[in-house]
Amino acid sequence: MRKLFKIALAIAALVAVALWIVSAPETLAESPEFARSGDVENGRYVFYAGGCASCHSAPKAKGEAKLLLTGGRAFASPFGTFYAPNISPDPEFGIGNWSAMDLANAMIKGVSPDGQHYYPAFPYTSYSRVELADIVDLRAFLDTLPPSDTVNQSHDLPLPFRFRRALGSWKILYLDDDPVPVSGALTRGQYLVEGLGHCAQCHTPRTVFGGLKPAKWMSGAPLPEGKGRVPNITPHADGLAYWSIGDFTEYLESGFTPDFDSASGIMVDVIENTAYLSDEDRLAIATYLKALMPIAKP
Repeated sequence: MRKLFKIALAIAALVAVALWIVSAPETLAESPEFARSGDVENGRYVFYAGGCASCHSAPKAKGEAKLLLTGGRAFASPFGTFYAPNISPDPEFGIGNWSAMDLANAMIKGVSPDGQHYYPAFPYTSYSRVELADIVDLRAFLDTLPPSDTVNQSHDLPLPFRFRRALGSWKILYLDDDPVPVSGALTRGQYLVEGLGHCAQCHTPRTVFGGLKPAKWMSGAPLPEGKGRVPNITPHADGLAYWSIGDFTEYLESGFTPDFDSASGIMVDVIENTAYLSDEDRLAIATYLKALMPIAKP
């Protein structure tokens, strides 16, 4: 019996070591992109396309105040409550000391400058599809914004979700930068929706481990707070089959639906961002959404 116990203990130790190794944070290799000066104007465009202020501005901030990226917004989830961090250019309390490569590692790999896993409440599973050039430009624009000395609030998470190292195993399952198959030449719309716009983070249901379900892409999901649902936006009868491409483009600019209703809730912030985009990009988004596979709501 003692020999069996020792064998079991040795196997458990080997498994623990293997899990520790495979769960190590991975970072990007050096790239010539990180050596160039970013394009501030394109960075501004990326900022709105990515909806950065929707999460990182102060709660209830409006207008120009949304450019003060002080953080602090709470995001409830089945795993606990997450708080958006300060990403202003303050060197002590924000990300003023970050390089473009630091920002790229955060957005694409979900890894902090000190080598820690970020929780996927930060939508790096979508941002992993974003091009390095856009991230370098975004970094340049963020440097032009006002600094904030607001201290980051710690996430309110129960055990065992406080152990970040386990996120390495989660990433093996769910951190995938392959685009979702759609019909037609929809490269720009796909990039905006699946990458910068990270629309699937709200509109796609999740597994019990919090990963997105690609087979149910954009078919709607429960609100993380537990009240109500995020709608199905596929061209299914349960979703937005009756919306035309023109309806989508109008909604993305003005927030008005073909039913003479208007955006509400978190979509108000989304429309503020998509209204900043060009007509061509709103059309690209609309064309992509109409090309999605029709899926019944879960």
